[in-house]
Amino acid sequence: MANDREVLRIVWEGQIPVCFQVDPEEIDGVQQPENFYLMISRLTYLPLVTDKVRKHFSRFVSNEHQDGEVWYDCNGTPLKWHYPIGVLFDLTTSREDNALPWCLTIHFTKFPEGVLIRCPNKEIVEAHFMSCLKEADVLKHRGQVVSAMQKKDHNQLWLGLVNDKFDQFWAVNRRLMEPLGDQDGFKHIPIRSYNEDGTYLQKLIPPTNEAGQRRTVQDLLDDFGTPDVRKAGRFSIAVYTHGVEVHNETPLQWLSEHLSYPDNFLHICMVYDSSFA
Repeated sequence: MANDREVLRIVWEGQIPVCFQVDPEEIDGVQQPENFYLMISRLTYLPLVTDKVRKHFSRFVSNEHQDGEVWYDCNGTPLKWHYPIGVLFDLTTSREDNALPWCLTIHFTKFPEGVLIRCPNKEIVEAHFMSCLKEADVLKHRGQVVSAMQKKDHNQLWLGLVNDKFDQFWAVNRRLMEPLGDQDGFKHIPIRSYNEDGTYLQKLIPPTNEAGQRRTVQDLLDDFGTPDVRKAGRFSIAVYTHGVEVHNETPLQWLSEHLSYPDNFLHICMVYDSSFA
């Protein structure tokens, strides 16, 4: 079970300063709106902050576009709302140039069909979150923990995330971080490994090897690393999550218990490190 409570709280409190601007082509009139700044949790989702951003810019956008579905981009790249904000930031910000605040553009028109999934309301976000949570529990506990929860437990997890209530969320989530019965770890570690283009790979990753030894990030690199990296006999890929590089000797079980996002997945970005080339 996750027992380094301070680590859990530090991860929970991670925030990103964001500067929102509106697409100049969508401004109705000559008055230019001021940019809108927010400190946003790494763990939440863009649609959950849209009401505040929309309210700031709505009077500068024509009425016919007020009820349209908004979307965001970063340097011209549309952002997938169903990825946690921390993952989006890590994917769109290079290690060499991570200047803050993170600048995003909000759009009220020209929704990029075929690139983004529509999200007409917050209930869609909640459904996506719970679907990921259930999938993670299937990987860890064959789905036995979530299926044993009541509706009020599901609501408490969601409201804890939405309202940024650490104790409320973890009072329930701690059950999902406990191995079942006499097991020493999870059946599999829920991991999504992201490439620079924003796509991700997902494999069945057990927390121990055949000899019963704890598997580490180094083993994860071997599982996900490219053939040329393995052939070289050394790893030139660094693993990042929550904006922090993870040491290669970190056990995957500990990592899953303490650095998973609220959906119970480890969302990691693998970054090629040219200093090893």
